Amino acid sequence: MSPTAQERLTRTVIRSLGALPAPLQRLIAGRPIEIDGQRLLTEVQMALRLLNALPGAAFEELPLPQARAQVDAEARIFGRSDPVALVEDIRIPTRAGDVGARVYQGSTEGVPSGTVVYFHGGGWVVGSLTSCDSVCRFIAAHTDLRVVSVDYRLAPEHPFPAGVDDAVDAYRWVRDHPDWGTTVAVAGDSAGGNLSAVVCQLTPDAPPDFQLLFFPVTDTSTKHPSYALFGEGYFLTERQMDWYIDHYLPREADRTDPRASPLLGDLREQPPAHVAVSGFDVLRDEGIAYARRLREAGVPTTLQVVPGHIHAFVNATGVGRTSSAALAEAVDALVAGMRTARLTR
Repeated sequence: MSPTAQERLTRTVIRSLGALPAPLQRLIAGRPIEIDGQRLLTEVQMALRLLNALPGAAFEELPLPQARAQVDAEARIFGRSDPVALVEDIRIPTRAGDVGARVYQGSTEGVPSGTVVYFHGGGWVVGSLTSCDSVCRFIAAHTDLRVVSVDYRLAPEHPFPAGVDDAVDAYRWVRDHPDWGTTVAVAGDSAGGNLSAVVCQLTPDAPPDFQLLFFPVTDTSTKHPSYALFGEGYFLTERQMDWYIDHYLPREADRTDPRASPLLGDLREQPPAHVAVSGFDVLRDEGIAYARRLREAGVPTTLQVVPGHIHAFVNATGVGRTSSAALAEAVDALVAGMRTARLTR
């Protein structure tokens, strides 16, 4: 769907504010906010103040079609559309039929050195190929990797474990693809980070070569301390996480099931990982805990804590100065991990 006139205007205003000198941004943002030994970034605080002042219902209060449309609109407003040489929509066969996917390549010259299977965020309820388009474009534009973004089925129409099944089947299809499966990573943000971690645990016979997890949901069975610190006012709220999990997991589902809570699974012999978390995020502590448990299991793991930032920073590369730099750092780790995988085959 094309951006509306209101979307275009909002995007122009927000990006203009993001380009202001830091002292002017501070005037708009207000007094600095410090929590847990870190300060909220000025440009982020300014954006939050503006967003929180806008009229309208939170997306979890909307009918699902409107909520999904709002999340996609926010992605278009805050994301950056890096130019790439190829964007192609395909279908991937699964045990339940098939799912849509979108293939990105930064260049059509030469053969990509590997493939990244990407799973979008959105709490398994919202989100789409549109909501993660800017992230996939960034990866494709700044590497020689092919990106395959997967449009897995969403809850509540398709509750757990439908999304897991689609993610595993899509990964296996890419791995088995004659031209794409030599070196394959999984990556994803939030719920997509959860699915990436779960895919790694469910494919011991043909595991990914690397996993890139952006602020992943790793434990649906309990709320870690960062919920108390950042549960309201920092974009992703505790209430929204409750809404997501209640839609995704049926009442009879076991929330300690590692397919829902990969932190509680067996992390031995998992693929090398890079875990990136935001400093001001309800999911911060469970992401850090996942990186720690991977390391304790002997898995080569790097942890990137982006202090002062909020959930979904990778989806905000069109605004301000910090999101792109943090995403670039994570993508560098992905490239290094894929290079190591190729050299050690």
